[in-house]
Amino acid sequence: MPSAHGQIEGIGVAPRLRASMADGHVVADESFPVSQVADHDAAFRLVRLVLSIGLRDNPPVAVGHRVVHGGSDFSEAVCIDDDVIARLEALIPLAPLHQPHNLTAIRAVRKAAPDLLQVACFDTAFHAGHDMLAQLMALPYSYYERGIRRYGFHGLSYEYIARRLSQVAPDLAEGRVIVAHLGNGASLCAMRNGRSVDSTMGLTALDGLPMGTRCGAIDPGAVLWLAQQGMTADAIQTMLYGESGLKGLSGVSSDMRVLLASDERARGWRWIFTRTARRRRSASLRSRLAGLMRWCSRPALGPIHLRCARASVRIWNRCLASALMLRPMRRTGSGSAAMAAGYPCLSCLRMKKELWP
Repeated sequence: MPSAHGQIEGIGVAPRLRASMADGHVVADESFPVSQVADHDAAFRLVRLVLSIGLRDNPPVAVGHRVVHGGSDFSEAVCIDDDVIARLEALIPLAPLHQPHNLTAIRAVRKAAPDLLQVACFDTAFHAGHDMLAQLMALPYSYYERGIRRYGFHGLSYEYIARRLSQVAPDLAEGRVIVAHLGNGASLCAMRNGRSVDSTMGLTALDGLPMGTRCGAIDPGAVLWLAQQGMTADAIQTMLYGESGLKGLSGVSSDMRVLLASDERARGWRWIFTRTARRRRSASLRSRLAGLMRWCSRPALGPIHLRCARASVRIWNRCLASALMLRPMRRTGSGSAAMAAGYPCLSCLRMKKELWP
């Protein structure tokens, strides 16, 4: 049970601080002039002042930060030092909307309280256990080895949901669940036994569902066309992250509540989001949760491999990833198929020998 909770928002725009103790006593609820809370340094000083008043007998011993991108280096929370900060700075191009703000907050705390322990918790960490099939993009494999892969985001939100679901509905939590994180940023996550299996987001937080101001999944050829027309990389980044999604389509707002209250044209753009979420993205995650048995039922593979998939979904997924991405395909009489080592049944092993003499 937290001793206190609150938030400061609108930093540099319309600063407002709300904070209350666990017993409901309101410590602060007021707005401030922009000049007083113009940046994160000033915001942390204000929060620290409020905490010193409300928690004078129990001062904070550490500060935890939500950090959006941990790349391939960070799969769990870490204590923050100079080396961690440098590695997080290198990931800014992969999360330009969020990572700079995360680092600004970290630096603000270091400046005001250099001896206070800081811990970084990563939105990508919950998805770090994805198998290769969920991580690979259809690019030359050397790019995967350099860290160009699908990471997934909103992991702290999904981790909380998985933990709560195990408490309120343990039978559901032990099965196959698709969870939606909906807001100005939006994504879907496929979970099995409370662990992430796949996500609609990829290398960056642009991928997947259309969002408030972000485009979601689009044809990469569209980005190439924009570049060929003379649009700079910075301009493309600004458009894809800040001027697309519901805001760009409607020309009105990124807030769904505003769109619902607007004219018919603006309301109509919500269909883009719901169609993408329900049909395209959730369907792809459902296939992952089903153990990719549709992929395994092609004539060249036959019912043997369907049984194999049912027997060990995890092993089959790993085999399929290896087969489709890392080994050449070989034609057979009934179609094309690719086989890899590690099958969980003898029938598959026999067919492997037939297809890969």
